[in-house]
Parts: sequence; C-alpha cells; structure tokens
Amino acid sequence: MSDDRCDLLCLDAPRAEAIREGLPAVEAAGEAAERARMYSDPTRLVLAAALGEGGELCVCDLAWISSRAQNLVSHHLRLLRSQRLVTSRRSGKLVMYSLMDEGRSLLRAVLGDGAKVIS
Repeated sequence: MSDDRCDLLCLDAPRAEAIREGLPAVEAAGEAAERARMYSDPTRLVLAAALGEGGELCVCDLAWISSRAQNLVSHHLRLLRSQRLVTSRRSGKLVMYSLMDEGRSLLRAVLGDGAKVIS
C-alpha cells in the first residue's frame, strides 16, 4: 500500500477530460515554465523585486541597489526582457527598465502576498 496513489481505480472520466481540455498545450506550458525559471536566479529575482518596489529604474540604480556590476545587471535585464517580464526604454543616455504586467504577477507569485510590488 502506498500513500501517494489510489488503491482502487475510480476515474471520473467526464471531470478528468474537462480538466485536461482546459490545460495549456505542452508548448505554452514550456514557455511559461521558462519565464518562471527567470526568477530562480537570485540576481534576477532581486532586480525584479527592485523594479516592483521602485517602478522604473535605470541600470545604474539597479546595479547600486543589487550590489552587482552594471554589466552583470544589464545581462540579467536582457534575459528578463527576452521573456517579456521587463520592458526598457532609452531616455537620452540612460536605459530605463520597468516590470511588465506578467513580470509583476509572476513576482507576486514567487515572493508571496507579503511582497511589496507596485501595481
């Protein structure tokens, strides 16, 4: 006897099929998993949290806040931008970053309800 599986096959086929039809396709699930993995790196998570707290910030500010080198911060921000979690815009000689809605939602999911994330 195992505590992690049924001892009797009692499939509720209509309910199980309805649930299966509502699930994301394998490709969409893979893309979502890749976006979620972006916050598995402590530096990227700190950068996202800083953007959640501060709104729009430049690379210089994010490097200072995270105590990381600017080139490392830029690298991680490019990765976050490639997954559509942050957006950037050039303002003169500065590059400003901010969280996108999906990045904000995922950050809340990762950090929990107590996280300070600007809406």
